Amino acid sequence: MPAHRCRRILVIAATAALVTSVAAGPATAATPTPKSPVAVGFGGAVASIDADATAIGTKVLRDGGNAVDAAVAVAAALGVTDPFSAGIGGGGFFVYYDAKTHRVHTLDGRETAPKTADENLFVENGKPLPFADAVTSGLSVGVPGTPATWAEALRKWGTRSLAKSLKPAENLARDGFVVDQTFQTQIANNQARFSAFPSTRSLYLPGGAPPSPGTVFKNPDLAATYAQLERYGVDALYAGPIGADIAKTVQQPPKDPASPLNVRPGKLSTADLADYDVIERRPTHMTYHGLDVYGMPAPSSGGLTVGESLNILENFDLKHASKADYLQYFLESTRFAFADRNRWIGDPAFVDVPARELVSQRFADSRACLISKDKAATSPVAPADPRHPTPCAAGATAAPTPYEGENTTHLTVADKWGNVVAYTLTIEQEGGSGIVVPGRGFLLNNELTDFSFTPVTPGVPDPNLPGPGKRPRSSMAPTIVLKDGKPFFATGSPGGASIITTVLQVLTGRIDRGLSLEDAIAAPRASQRNSAEAQVEQAFLDQDNGELVADLKARGQGFSKTPAEIGAATGVERLRDGRWLAAAEPVRRGTGAAQVVYPANW
Repeated sequence: MPAHRCRRILVIAATAALVTSVAAGPATAATPTPKSPVAVGFGGAVASIDADATAIGTKVLRDGGNAVDAAVAVAAALGVTDPFSAGIGGGGFFVYYDAKTHRVHTLDGRETAPKTADENLFVENGKPLPFADAVTSGLSVGVPGTPATWAEALRKWGTRSLAKSLKPAENLARDGFVVDQTFQTQIANNQARFSAFPSTRSLYLPGGAPPSPGTVFKNPDLAATYAQLERYGVDALYAGPIGADIAKTVQQPPKDPASPLNVRPGKLSTADLADYDVIERRPTHMTYHGLDVYGMPAPSSGGLTVGESLNILENFDLKHASKADYLQYFLESTRFAFADRNRWIGDPAFVDVPARELVSQRFADSRACLISKDKAATSPVAPADPRHPTPCAAGATAAPTPYEGENTTHLTVADKWGNVVAYTLTIEQEGGSGIVVPGRGFLLNNELTDFSFTPVTPGVPDPNLPGPGKRPRSSMAPTIVLKDGKPFFATGSPGGASIITTVLQVLTGRIDRGLSLEDAIAAPRASQRNSAEAQVEQAFLDQDNGELVADLKARGQGFSKTPAEIGAATGVERLRDGRWLAAAEPVRRGTGAAQVVYPANW
């Protein structure tokens, strides 16, 4: 039974009359917090997409908090400064290395569908809803898991209270932060649908336009929401007035009657919120060149698909391969692993996920022998049966990869004791559902659109159809790598389904190709997800004056330039002399922010 249920009546009575602020603060010119994508030193390290959030986490470490305390504080701050990717209206996956026990733990804070949901959640008049219609609706909103994840992580492994961990984010929301170009652009990208909801419009489109870079943005409603969580715990959301406001918003979306959008209501209820549980799951684990690689299990496909790809790549000498050969093997490994992901991975409470078999070397070897150095396979390739692997033989029916939202955020933290956290959290699309809960200052997720609307392959069982209380499949892949039982490095990324390929590229870049962690994160990206063309960045196409891509095309690889960046990874690494390296994106998403407690570059 969730711990919050026992205090439900007390919390509702105690918080019902609490009054919150309603307007964002005035915009004034200010100087943004400086960013650096790399930092080296002692005492612990933090890497995230945002300088204010990273600074908050570093201060927690400096003041004696551990990696879990700092990770929660950073995540709460990202809910203020990166609200279009994450926040208390969403969910995520938390991976933790405990330096005392040398064990890796995970928490599944994935959103759940309402108990009323069935496999036709996104079917109307016998046809699947248009994706954009499903996103901006109450139908797409799952029960948020992020606040419960924070509380559970702190209870199990932290040293600070939830109240103390959230206080810096509350202050940041109340006092404000300096708007950058990314923040403004994300609002502009969503201006049409944000305008449809007065609660969203008044917060993010003051005066009818996004706030300008260099001005200060305040969110007093969110500050007051954090204050309630500090005072009453997460019961205020799962069994109290915050949750009541969420359910009302989902069931009666606060749309401007003048908006032409057809915003469908959902059925998420206070009972669904009260029944929510964070689940501690056994991490995925595989060995790769003598290293132990730990990740997130189902309902995330991240750990299993990264793991299968690594096992496939064990068959090839990536260290001594030419750059073109390395990329050929990398692209082909994920082509086949994604076919298997699409067929077999879903919420393990609803489907029988062959997790152990998917990351077995025997199964990977049966897939690796389908890979040619000289000729790319033709996508979509068919999945194979991991329970009955047959060398060089795949199934008869192809398994294409459905679309998955790309706006997530990832943070990585290490402390002076050697504890490490890799934490990926999200509200799904950029801007989630587009709906700010009135008076609460946060956006609701659209995470249920990660379900398949209808079976991806007609006639083939789809493990990711909606269901009552079901968790949609995810691609989030927070990853911790150990060497001789101790942290080597940890990493993760946003990017929807491209998270898997980004994390794999960082892992192979660091482990096989001799890149530093910061260079592996910065490397030009390609993402092959069992499609005719791999999604690539312009920088990937430009490598070696285009000769590298020409070589790969001659082998049958196809490429499609993405209009956006792929991922915004972060990582930490324990250096041989005991220092921590923190690394973040040097360019993507306006650059990330890395800090250590005591800088020491010598």
